[in-house]
Amino acid sequence: MEDKRILIADDEEGIRDMVKEYIGLDGFSVDEAADGEEALALLAKNNYDLLLLDVMMPKVNGWNVLRTLRETSNLPVIMLTARGEEYDKLFGFELGADDYMIKPFSPKELLARMKAIIRRADTDKTGSAAEKETDTFGGLKIEYFSRNVYVDGELISLTPKEFELLSFFAHNEHYVFTREQLLSKVWGYDFYGDERTVDTHIKMLRDSLKNYRSYIVTVWGTGYKFETGTGK
Repeated sequence: MEDKRILIADDEEGIRDMVKEYIGLDGFSVDEAADGEEALALLAKNNYDLLLLDVMMPKVNGWNVLRTLRETSNLPVIMLTARGEEYDKLFGFELGADDYMIKPFSPKELLARMKAIIRRADTDKTGSAAEKETDTFGGLKIEYFSRNVYVDGELISLTPKEFELLSFFAHNEHYVFTREQLLSKVWGYDFYGDERTVDTHIKMLRDSLKNYRSYIVTVWGTGYKFETGTGK
């Protein structure tokens, strides 16, 4: 992907060099930060298409970098970490991470995930002229262009990926999707991706929807569907 600018923030020089060399061959322009403080300074000064963010960094850790970034930006973020516990992933997703790579990782897989996330972000920016501006399902209201979601009139906070997942379901009510299909349609992964990521985001989205959590139905042995019973 030419003309795409990436920031990698990681205190391990070997990781930065490996990623920079590999994705540079694919046309990416890469800036580096060795700690969280440097990462925040570069993010404030430059425009990037994606951030590769290590969790454990000196000065400011990756969690706090992500938390600060999400106050003003929906820049796609892939977390890089040696920690693979489920609660770490859940915490990262709740803060607004788009994906999670556990070290040591394959640079080929990282590149595939980066391309998928950037393609998805570019699609979100351009939008679709045929897309409706708003959908309402009982007390659940989705405003697609503003990315606002209301539950019984109250504006709720969704991570970027939660919103994308809800939007996909809302546009495909009644249809059953496997986890692999959701990874392909929402995350853009044709091959790479942990299916447990889908389950984690489904749980988060259900919690966010509160009284309307039952709209996301588990189809045992298959996957999930969006079923509201509102007649739409």
